Amino acid sequence: MLVGKMHSGNDGNETRSGDGLGADDQSWAAPVAAHELATTVPLPGSKSLTGRELILSALADGAGTLRAPLHSRDTNLMVDALRSFGTLIEELPGSGPYGPDLRITPAPELRGSTSVECGLAGTVMRFVPAVAALALGPTSFDGDPYARKRPMRAILEALRALGADIADDGRGALPFTVHGAGSLRGGRVELDASLSSQFVSGILLSGARFDEGVHVVHTGERLPSVPHIEMTLEALRARGVDADSPATGEWRVSPGPISALDLTIEPDLSNAAPFLAAALVVGGSVTIPHWPTVTTQVGDHLRELLPKFGAEVSLDGDRLTVSGTGVISGVKLHVPEAGELAPTLVGLAALADSPSTITGIGHIRHHETDRIAALVADIRALGGDAEELEDGIAITPAPLHGGPWRAYADHRMATTGALIGLRVPGVMIDDIACTSKTLPEFPELWTSLATGAAAEHAEDSPSEPFFFDLSKGLNE
Repeated sequence: MLVGKMHSGNDGNETRSGDGLGADDQSWAAPVAAHELATTVPLPGSKSLTGRELILSALADGAGTLRAPLHSRDTNLMVDALRSFGTLIEELPGSGPYGPDLRITPAPELRGSTSVECGLAGTVMRFVPAVAALALGPTSFDGDPYARKRPMRAILEALRALGADIADDGRGALPFTVHGAGSLRGGRVELDASLSSQFVSGILLSGARFDEGVHVVHTGERLPSVPHIEMTLEALRARGVDADSPATGEWRVSPGPISALDLTIEPDLSNAAPFLAAALVVGGSVTIPHWPTVTTQVGDHLRELLPKFGAEVSLDGDRLTVSGTGVISGVKLHVPEAGELAPTLVGLAALADSPSTITGIGHIRHHETDRIAALVADIRALGGDAEELEDGIAITPAPLHGGPWRAYADHRMATTGALIGLRVPGVMIDDIACTSKTLPEFPELWTSLATGAAAEHAEDSPSEPFFFDLSKGLNE
């Protein structure tokens, strides 16, 4: 079920027109769910894993295939960047509903003399510069206007210390140019990765191709998101690379080949967050199929976090089901390892029956937008009571009403507005199309989740659950 048609806006992002839009032909009316859910939502591949495996495939010792990768704005920008260095990336028929598999053949020699468009993708602006340093020739990097505000100094200075020639006129941010020499010395380097674990992963992913490998030592007081760094190490080890963490806040990759692999990308467990949280907001259950038994994805923390709000969570084989009653408990959470889940958790807290504090998430001020300030502003705009803390948000229950919800070109801000809109009529999201960053199908999936049930049960009791398998709609 399509919600509308995509077209390009003046800022280079996609905007959406068609059903569900507000009077300004830009805002999207978040659908209200009228009935309990009994819904299965299949999701495309993990953005974090797709980005890492694209880099490793491009640096590998032979061709490999990524099955069920994510196709989104972020990953498309990554594909374009790697192709610009001479990597051959071919689309193959995929086995699922979300797009083709990718066959990646590394270039015999990485070529620079190109440019990389980063959009708002932290994985592109922070993972690709090390690859550019291994290419021969200059590579210029730039992105969307807000991307120029995202911190880059730590990784640029670290790459310089490892031997890279980078010109940024002292900005420590986009735009900058990497003057690749075809190789990089590597070795030991210190950096403060407090603002983003991507600073560490961006160096480790290419480290096996450095002459001396790399040994990264974190110097900040606060550790970055360790699960994301462990994901990077696991991806390297799966390809035969000697990669480990010899001490807390230190990570090491030995020089050597990166083996080619054919592998299947796990579904994006962080993208599952608003769908699973919907069961708490509306009542009923939501199931995500193909949930991995063992994973390094941060989204797996939902299994422990959602019960704190009152959910029941069960994993039956590879099917994760979250059930709720529509009653949401307030929480006190400290989740430095799960910052990308924070917007969904804050959305739940805004609908809870008692106060909540969510801390340890100060680093999300430096994501696609200042998410702490943005969440507080949006919740207040709907009549809520939210307060910025030094490293988090405090929420006191208050009746919410409809009104504008600004996404700030941030996909997780948009999905949080949609989550609140399941219960609060009249929530108007100004830029639902920014969800194309990680889940282009979000508007269709979300509308099916909410209004599919309502349409089928218009004459039934509101307490009667409706089963709707979203995979069937996508395959038609």
